[in-house]
This record gives sequence, C-alpha cells and structure tokens, in this order.
Amino acid sequence: MSEMHAIRRNRLREQCSAAGNAAALVSRPANVRYLAGAAPHGAVLLLGSTEDLLVCALPPEDRPADGRPDEALRVHTLSRTGGDPAVAAARLAEAQAADSLAVEEHHLTVTRHRAIHSVAPRVRVADLGSAVEQLRVVKDEEEISCLRIGAEIADQALGELLESILVGRTERHLALELERRLVDHGADGPAFATSVATGPNAGRRAHRPTDRRVEEGDFLSVCLGATYRGYRCEIGRTFVIGTTPADWQIELYDLVFAAQRAGRESLVPGAAYRDVDRAARQVLDSGGHTEGLPPLTGHGVGLEIDEDPQLGPAAMGKLDACVPVTVEPGVHLPGRGGVRIDDTLVVRPEADGGPELLTITTKELLAL
Repeated sequence: MSEMHAIRRNRLREQCSAAGNAAALVSRPANVRYLAGAAPHGAVLLLGSTEDLLVCALPPEDRPADGRPDEALRVHTLSRTGGDPAVAAARLAEAQAADSLAVEEHHLTVTRHRAIHSVAPRVRVADLGSAVEQLRVVKDEEEISCLRIGAEIADQALGELLESILVGRTERHLALELERRLVDHGADGPAFATSVATGPNAGRRAHRPTDRRVEEGDFLSVCLGATYRGYRCEIGRTFVIGTTPADWQIELYDLVFAAQRAGRESLVPGAAYRDVDRAARQVLDSGGHTEGLPPLTGHGVGLEIDEDPQLGPAAMGKLDACVPVTVEPGVHLPGRGGVRIDDTLVVRPEADGGPELLTITTKELLAL
C-alpha cells in the first residue's frame, strides 16, 4: 500500500497547489490513516513543501488493526518535548519555509486554530475543506477487498447467532455476543455499536439494546458491522421469532424488502444520489408509510461507517463506480415493531455485473 498512499498524497498536493497552498495539515483521524497508512492517537499528517511528516505525540504502536505508517513517511515524535502534534506540524511547516498552510477547519478546535496562528505567524492559514473526504469516496480494489472481508465476517457472526436459542435472551446480551463473534472471526472490532431490537423496538434506527427479552412472535431486527484493517461495513436483517409470521408482519416485511430492492437496483454509475433515495422511498410511500421514514436511504462506508455520499432526498451529486454504499430502508410502527433491511454494496457498471453485494445473509423472512 506504500505506493498507493504516496499516490493519494500527491493527489491532495495537486489540489493544494491549485488552490495556492504550499503545505497542508491533515488532522481528522480517518483522513490521516487514508494518506499515511496509520493514524496513531492524536497524530496529524503534514504535507510539507519539502517533506511529508507524520507528527505523533508518542511513537506509533505496532498493531496490525491500527495500520502501519507508510515507510516513505518520516515519523516525527514529540514524546520528549510533548505538546500538540497539530501545533508542532504548523511550526515544522514554517521551518520548511511554507508561506501557506491548508488545514481542516471542520476538524480543528478554535483553540488549536489560534495556536497554529501563534506559532507560525508568517504562514497564511487557509481551509482545506473536505478535500480528503472527497478523495476517499471512490475506493481502490484493495480497499474494497477489506470491506469484502469485513462483510464476510459480519455474515458469519450473524449466521451463527441465528442458529442459537434466542427466546428469553435480552437485546443487550445478543448484541454483546454478536460483537464477540465479530472479533472471534478476525474483525478489528465492531464497526459501530451493534443494534438488536425486539418486539415493539424492532425496526427502530440505531436502537440501543435494552434488557427486554426476546418473546415468541416478536420481530427481531439486528444491525451490525465489522471493522477489518480500518474499513467498516454494515448489515441489517429482520426475522420473526418462533412462529409463523402474522399477516401484518409479512405485509410490512414484503414492503420494506421491495423498497430495499428498488434502492439496490438503482445503484449504477451516474445515478443521482437523490434518485437512489427516491426509488426506495416511493415504494414505502405507496404502502402508506410516508410519516416517520428515516432521513436517508443509505450512505457511503469506508474508514468511517458514515461517509459520503449521503443518499437522501436533498442530496446533490451522482454515483461513481467503485463507491461502496449502504441501502437500508426501514419502517417502525410505534407499539408494534417494524422492519429494517440493510446491505453494503459496491457500485459497479452493468458491464461488470451491476452492483456488487457484499453482505449476503439471506433476506428471506425467516421464523427462528
């Protein structure tokens, strides 16, 4: 990946040069890892006018899950002198005779911004904006491979849970077991807090597990994800516990499944973000579920679980090939429960088979 990290830094350097900035200070951890291969706690990346530096408060730890710094980068450690790596990087930029420095204003605190001005008074500070986030939208095949492995791990963990006895166990217990299984199968850890929702809680977006116990006839909705080498995926499924589904459960499930399928089928290069959202949302609207729908049908994934693009009604932009996204429509009926179905896919052209489905656990309405 060393060569790839250098290519990424050069792309950012070209953007900075075009904007009239001699150097850049990257502080958002996911952006640092994308460009440097690793993001030790508190570390920043300086794209300098003469040399690129990974500036760390402490020496990086050699843990595969945290990544390894690009060997082409020099690591500048502050362990002897202490201080803020971002402020130290600004001082180093001035020492390199940089006359301007682009920073991630959306990530820096006001205090750090002022400190940068104070230690590098001769350097003009500009806003880098979301330049790195935009570079991260389209993934290379090595990144997609990490997502694919993470999806396989999440599928394995979920599949094993479905083979166990569920009635009588709490949402919290099931969520903890899923997260343990993710690690057992090789994940760095969960991609986000695992959501397990039963009965009237089922179908709620980002539901926090409670001590409610699984009962016969419940909807059980599960949303989990694995992190593998820093890359995060997501899967969500809904099941019925212990009995033949009721008519209302079948009807609601079929509606959400149809919405999710419509969203998945619209994932083609050149499709507008809001058109993907509209494809899924129209199905739910037609079923009488206009109120209470989630603000987004899906979002990008990668080094963070919620990245660009955002697939929502007002989203601007169009999909590119090799962009991994989730499609996750859901409906929750207060007091009764609901359905969520969530997949991670990679946008591919029709000539390559169309969208690549990474999360393959069945979407059939199973009675467990």
